[in-house]
Amino acid sequence: MKNFFGSIVNRVFLILLAGIIVATVVTTWLAANERRSTLKEIRYQHVAERVEQIVLALDDISPDARKVILQAADNFGFEAAEVKSLGDATKDSNRNSNLAEILKLRLGTNRQIAVQSETDCTSRRPRSNAGPDQRPERETCRVIYVSLRDNTLLRLRLHMPGEPPSMRSRGNPVAPYGAPYILLFLVLIAMLAYLVAKMTARPIKQLASAASELGLDIEHPPLPEKGPTEIRQAAKAFNAMQARIRRQIQHRTHMLAAITHDLQTPLTRLRLRLEKVSDPELQHKLVDDLAVMQGMVREGLDLARSMDSSEKIQALDIDSLLDSVCSDATDAGQDVHLHGSTRAFVMAQPGALRRCLTNLLDNAVKYGRRADVSIMLEQQNVMIRIRDHGPGIPEDQLDAVFDPFYRLETSRSRDTGGTGLGLTIARNIAENHGALLRLTNLVGGGLEALLQLPQKPR
Repeated sequence: MKNFFGSIVNRVFLILLAGIIVATVVTTWLAANERRSTLKEIRYQHVAERVEQIVLALDDISPDARKVILQAADNFGFEAAEVKSLGDATKDSNRNSNLAEILKLRLGTNRQIAVQSETDCTSRRPRSNAGPDQRPERETCRVIYVSLRDNTLLRLRLHMPGEPPSMRSRGNPVAPYGAPYILLFLVLIAMLAYLVAKMTARPIKQLASAASELGLDIEHPPLPEKGPTEIRQAAKAFNAMQARIRRQIQHRTHMLAAITHDLQTPLTRLRLRLEKVSDPELQHKLVDDLAVMQGMVREGLDLARSMDSSEKIQALDIDSLLDSVCSDATDAGQDVHLHGSTRAFVMAQPGALRRCLTNLLDNAVKYGRRADVSIMLEQQNVMIRIRDHGPGIPEDQLDAVFDPFYRLETSRSRDTGGTGLGLTIARNIAENHGALLRLTNLVGGGLEALLQLPQKPR
């Protein structure tokens, strides 16, 4: 669940989905209220029209004829009678003010008009679709008091038109729609929100992918500067950063390569001249020092190549490569033992990866006398472990040994022939391949170098 909410796509999707659902519910509720108000206004107009017809009809006839019509009113769907006072109608004047105002507009303001509500009024008219066992329909009735032209007070009891079933569910604004429609609506909203989330997160994923590929290949093509303004600005800034990094790496690499290359010629001439030194002991010391200097120059060239390698990346059988490296080490007299296989392929630069493994093996044999190499596959990663039987490295210096020209004060000193660049070169090559290189002290003594390479997708 934490990984689900950690994705920007899922976060934007959930935020959009929640926002759209809330907005839809609120607007539906407002629309339902507006619809309810409109229908109520229509019902009021219908009632007012009936009252107007009755009142105007009674205004034009004699009092004796009115009594006959009032007695027969029940046959027309309402009750009517002459009364002396308004009774309790004034208590409901505020609640029924809308209907009263409509009646005044139709009949005039010079009449006495009051409206009283009666809820749960049982209709005397059976419903057309009612069964024999069905109870009478409950409706809302209105008792309306209105004075005639001769000031006779008339009491009318009318049945209000029934509300649609959907409008009776006041607490449920989406009641007019069935469950399938609501489900379809939510599915469409979810699809729209997910599409917007994917579109929003796509430029970010492209930028992250470009940053990851930049670490593997500094010559990776620049990002296309297209899309919205903000995306174009981000792509332009990223491309400018990539260009600056490329120039800085190239300048540093060319400078280091030039220095080390130019040193080769005077060192060669110096070695030739040392051959003419007459003192054998002095000659031997000078030749050893010169060999150390030439070794450092070669390591410097290798360091430059490890930082900026132009070798082509290709699919590589890692078992065959590791077996070849171990066989070469054994042929050179080193105590190296290989265990395991993976039958896996990795995307790598063959020469650079061979140099990385060779440096790790040389380091293990030089300082640990023997190297035990194992290879296995764990979670789509090729795990190569190289263990030696030496004194190990102090815990606070496990990271420092990867720094260029860094040497420990114990056995790993200049006297052993180390230049302090072997592990640096190995780490640079590993990083260029998107791999992880880590050193760990073993319980009971010894050091383990773990090289974790991503397996080539099948």
